[in-house]
Amino acid sequence: MKPMYLAIAVLACAAGLAAQADKLKNPASLTEQAPATYKAAFDTSAGRFVIEVQRAWAPKGADRFYNLVKNGYYDECRFFRVVPGFMVQFGINGDPAIQTNWMNANITDDPVKQSNKKGYVSFATRGKDTRTTQVFINYGDNGGLDKQGFAPFGEVTSGMDVVEKITDQYGEKPNQGSIQQQGNAYLKGQFPKLDYVKKATIAK
Repeated sequence: MKPMYLAIAVLACAAGLAAQADKLKNPASLTEQAPATYKAAFDTSAGRFVIEVQRAWAPKGADRFYNLVKNGYYDECRFFRVVPGFMVQFGINGDPAIQTNWMNANITDDPVKQSNKKGYVSFATRGKDTRTTQVFINYGDNGGLDKQGFAPFGEVTSGMDVVEKITDQYGEKPNQGSIQQQGNAYLKGQFPKLDYVKKATIAK
C-alpha cells in the first residue's frame, strides 16, 4: 500500500474508533432490540469462547448485552473477579471516560426463567433494577442465585474450557471502585496478569 493511501486508511480507522467511543458514551442511544437468538464471540487472552443468547429467557438483559457487544464495549475489559467453582465476572470498561456514563444506566429486572447452571450467563446487580454492564459466567450450578433475581440470558456453547482457564490468581482482590475510577491503568499496574477480552463481536 502506498504511503498516502496508508495514511488515509489510518485516519479512517481512527475516525471510526472515535465515533464508536462517542456512541459508547451515550447509553440512551444503544437500545436496539436483539434477535430472538444470537451468538457473541469473545476472543480473549485465554482463548476463544462463544455465548449463545436466547432473548426469550431475559429480553431486557439480552438486548443490553447485544448492544454492548455490537458496539465494542467489552473490548479490552478485564476478568476482574474470578472465584473458582463459583463464577467469573467482567464488564467494567477500561476507559473511565466511557465507564462513568454506564454506572447508573440501569435496566429493570427480567423474571428468572432459567437457572444459573454451569456455563450460564447473567448480569450482576447491586439490587433490584440495577443491571448495567457487568456480567458473570457460572462455573458451577448456582441455583441459589435464582431466588436472588439473577436472570440468565445465555450460555457458553463453545469454549467453556477456555472460560475455566481464566486466571484466578487475584481472586476478588481488584477493587471495583478503583476500576471504575482508573480503568485499565489501575488493573494493568496492580494486577498485570489478569486475562482480558481482546475483541467481542456478534457472530455472523
